[in-house]
Amino acid sequence: MRQGFWSDVKKYRTLLLMLLPGVLFFLLFAYVPMAGVVLAFKRYDYSGGIFGSPWNGFANFRFFFESGDAFRVTRNTALYNIAFIIVNNVLQIFAGILLFEVAGKWFRKVTQTILFLPYFLSWVVVGAIAYNLFNFDVGTINSLLTSLGFDKIDIYNTPAYWPFILVLVSAWKAVGYGTVMYLAAITGIDTEMYEAAEIDGANIFQRIMKITIPNLMPTIIILVLLAIGNIFRGDFGMFYNMVGNNGLLFSSTDVIDTFVFRSLITSNDIGMSAAAGFFQSVLGFVTILLANYAVRKYDRDHALF
Repeated sequence: MRQGFWSDVKKYRTLLLMLLPGVLFFLLFAYVPMAGVVLAFKRYDYSGGIFGSPWNGFANFRFFFESGDAFRVTRNTALYNIAFIIVNNVLQIFAGILLFEVAGKWFRKVTQTILFLPYFLSWVVVGAIAYNLFNFDVGTINSLLTSLGFDKIDIYNTPAYWPFILVLVSAWKAVGYGTVMYLAAITGIDTEMYEAAEIDGANIFQRIMKITIPNLMPTIIILVLLAIGNIFRGDFGMFYNMVGNNGLLFSSTDVIDTFVFRSLITSNDIGMSAAAGFFQSVLGFVTILLANYAVRKYDRDHALF
């Protein structure tokens, strides 16, 4: 058996070398840092370091939950991600089907490129664009409103606007990337099924509902399951660059990631920050297990594991 293993390594050495960078990346940036989870159960001091600091049990978790912010940031994180999953996937599927059904090849390529461009913009740039749009004094929206005789809107001091803004901005950035994946899945569907349906008199909407959507279900389920695994992990880049440290908006925009960052920067409480991060990871792990279990009950072939 030992000889068989080494013979396979020699046989597939080129493929294994191609795999090596990815393995090293996840090993160094995903698995090695997991050792730091012990900080959630320690009272960190710089002299002792990560492993030499004294243990303090669940005191860090108690401080996090007694702060009154745990429920708020957990609720915001989950609700935002649920909205992102639903809105983004619906728009991505719609755009993918639309581009597939469009006859003009040139139009399809141009539209796909335009949709994909926002994905490459950093959240710093998007935050700057948002500031120039929403600024109370010189923002584009308020300048347009005043020119039309309407009152200005104080967007940066009104929490109620931000759930809609963040969902819209997330969709704007993510639709292009997801559309490419769904379009690739649609392109892989056997064209003979469409031709047979067309011969039988099925119109375009019937072909979409009876052929395209059912054949997309495995892709949809896998992408949704992967997204559910991060349902308690907010996009720090988006939330921080769009909102910053505006305390007036924390009630509707603060997520676990931004809360942990501010706790670490303002109070320098490494233990409590680690406890919040550990709590976030456990919630994500439990959620993906439950979601995968539900999918296995529905259709075992579509489950991740």
